Amino acid sequence: MMARARLAAALIPATAILSCLRTESWDPCVQVVPNISYQCMELNLYKIPDNIPISTKMLDLSLNYLRHLGSHNFSSFPELQVLDLSRCEIKIIEDDTFQGLDHLSTLILTGNPIQSLAWGAFSGLSSLQKLAAVETNLVSLNDFPIGHLKNLKELNVAHNFIHSFKLPEYFSNLPNLEHLDLSNNKIQNIYYEDVKVLHQMPLLSLSLDLSLNPLDFIEPGTFKEIKLNGLTLRSNFNSSHVMTTCIQGLAGLKTNRLVLGEFKNERKLQRFDRSFLEGLCNLTIEQFRIAYLDKFSGDDTDLFNCLANVSVISLLSISLGSLQALLKDFRWQHLEIINCDFDKFPALKLSSLKKFVFTDNKDISTFTEFQLPSLQYLDLKRNHLSFKGCCSHTDFGTTNLKHLDLSFNDVITLGSNFMGLEQLEHLDFQHSTLKQINAFSAFLSLRNLRYLDISYTNIRIVFHGIFTGLVSLQTLKMAGNSFQNNLLPDIFTELTNLTVLDLSKCQLEQVAQTAFHSLSSLQVLNMSHNKLLSLDTFLYEPLHSLRILDCSFNRIMASKEQELQNLPRSLTWLNLTQNAFACVCEHQSFLQWVKDQRQLLVGAEQMMCAEPLDMEDMPVLSFRNATCQLSKTIISVSVVTVLLVSVVGVLVYKFYFHLMLLAGCKKYGRGESTYDAFVIYSSQDEDWVRNELVKNLEEGVPPFQLCLHYRDFIPGVAIAANIIQEGFHKSRKVIVVVSQHFIQSRWCIFEYEIAQTWQFLSSRAGIIFIVLQKLEKSLLRQQVELYRLLSRNTYLEWEDSVLGRHVFWRRLRKALLAGKPQSPEGTADAETNPQEATTST
Repeated sequence: MMARARLAAALIPATAILSCLRTESWDPCVQVVPNISYQCMELNLYKIPDNIPISTKMLDLSLNYLRHLGSHNFSSFPELQVLDLSRCEIKIIEDDTFQGLDHLSTLILTGNPIQSLAWGAFSGLSSLQKLAAVETNLVSLNDFPIGHLKNLKELNVAHNFIHSFKLPEYFSNLPNLEHLDLSNNKIQNIYYEDVKVLHQMPLLSLSLDLSLNPLDFIEPGTFKEIKLNGLTLRSNFNSSHVMTTCIQGLAGLKTNRLVLGEFKNERKLQRFDRSFLEGLCNLTIEQFRIAYLDKFSGDDTDLFNCLANVSVISLLSISLGSLQALLKDFRWQHLEIINCDFDKFPALKLSSLKKFVFTDNKDISTFTEFQLPSLQYLDLKRNHLSFKGCCSHTDFGTTNLKHLDLSFNDVITLGSNFMGLEQLEHLDFQHSTLKQINAFSAFLSLRNLRYLDISYTNIRIVFHGIFTGLVSLQTLKMAGNSFQNNLLPDIFTELTNLTVLDLSKCQLEQVAQTAFHSLSSLQVLNMSHNKLLSLDTFLYEPLHSLRILDCSFNRIMASKEQELQNLPRSLTWLNLTQNAFACVCEHQSFLQWVKDQRQLLVGAEQMMCAEPLDMEDMPVLSFRNATCQLSKTIISVSVVTVLLVSVVGVLVYKFYFHLMLLAGCKKYGRGESTYDAFVIYSSQDEDWVRNELVKNLEEGVPPFQLCLHYRDFIPGVAIAANIIQEGFHKSRKVIVVVSQHFIQSRWCIFEYEIAQTWQFLSSRAGIIFIVLQKLEKSLLRQQVELYRLLSRNTYLEWEDSVLGRHVFWRRLRKALLAGKPQSPEGTADAETNPQEATTST
């Protein structure tokens, strides 16, 4: 007891000490790239772990409790390039905290409630290019000590409490600054003095984001002669009037990109006055984007006149009736219309437009022709459009088209072979429904086409000339379609320049031997998710440039040894996972080949056996060749021995009961019978046997002794032995109660067959058939011998009526009395009372 008390006294303080240890001692950082990148996120750290190597270049310490960063806190990591200190509850950053980090390019301080930021906090960061100080309680750029960071390119101080847009003088020392994010602060007014430094020291590469600031006023002339790379103003204005006034305050600004509008989840205005766009006439803009404007007041006439000289215009999620009023002399070269509302498809007529992206738009189902003579790039995907008689130059008003994307639309009916569109290089129909593609050589004129995608277009390919004319095609994707008879025919004859072919999910079961003979340049072939049964490498022998072959998710069992030598020598990546491999000795050479080609086979460890059952779901690599090394002589002897033993066993098993009968006949042949009859019947008919047969025969006059299995079989003896020894050997006759249940019972048929043998071996002819109910001939014919016996011999048929019973019992008693030793007493009784003997129930 004393020893236990001392042990407990020693353990209690030790447990207390362990519970107070910091978790950094127990939870090591995740090593993303050895000696280079470490993730120590959310480990409840209170200090920087000591086990981080000095060579570390990327360190993530976010979501910890570092609270106070002292001088030279990170000097142990001189190679550090990226440091993430997001949401570490940092309140104090002292002078020289990051001293020694000469290679640091990215510093993230997001989400820290900084209360004290020393003027020398960022000293030593001579290579810093990106600084994120989002949600750091910053109230003024003047208090942010970054004037010495001459290589800084990106400064993100969004989601703070900055009220003034005044850019400090130190911005003149940041000549490389490209992006300044001041979004979601408290800026309301912008004055000329605020951007004075930009007048003095222009930052031509600077993009400025002022979104989500509650702007009320921009002093006119503030941005006059200022050049910016970009300006973003989204969800800034509480009214259309304020928006119009502020845009007018931007007069004189020259910017490469201007973004106006709102955010999807930050809507402040319900309706927009189209007059705000008039203020853009005083700006010089190269690219313009407007997003999430629900309604414009007035019509669309002259809506974009102030943007006539813009090169790139993007409309995202706005409501416009149409764009019919656009003038031909607009200088737009690139137009994007994404997720907008239109009354009908815009019939554009823009002579300078080269690129048109019109995607994910609503309430438009029918394509309308337009006139865009300079158009080279057209993207119309995801609009649920239908096309009739597609496609020719008259549909798009141009003969210069090189890129056409009609994917994810509705029904596209091919009515011409792209006449006038011979310059097409990229054509995409995926996930649209193509019709009449088997009617003619639809791509005959596209000799310059490099890329074609007809995946999941509900095509059943029948026409072998479907790809005629595509002599320059390099990429062909046709996944998710089907072929006639699930056979891939020779349809690639002219595609001699093809490098990528996707035939996945095409329900292929067979491939024609000449299907790939013309594809000597093919490098990537995807045959996955089909129904191929074998890896027929002869098919791939002509593919001299093939590097990647994917045959995963098929039903491949194996490949013949001689075929494995036909795989192209250029092959470096082969995927055979998710197939039904047969891991049997018959395919030993293939299974050994799998082991030898692990470098070639991707995911070889995931290749699983499907058969035999004892190896199901086991890795193919676990198959052992030793199990297949037995000599042919041993195998032959074993097979012969097994066959002989099997034959003898079958013969003994089949005639075992017949042999028992023969031995029993010799043993009991001269003795007296114990029973008058052994009754064979189905257990389903036991009620009739007990209530009718037993009662009338055993209780009648004269009484007959029946052998019944439930009553007379000896316990502890096998059922078959009881049937032979107690049933047949000790009975004069056998009563067979034939019914539908009897015919369907294997055990009853077995007893009946033994009864036939018993009848043959014994000198008694004593099988009495009782047909309990009318039997269907089709059912009875299933037992041929029984059917023949009933057809050729007299049998008793049970009828449940007074007259029927009388006749039935009289005939049955007569049959049982035949050959029965007569006692004078029994005979007299039978003669004295015949009525009772034949009609009792």
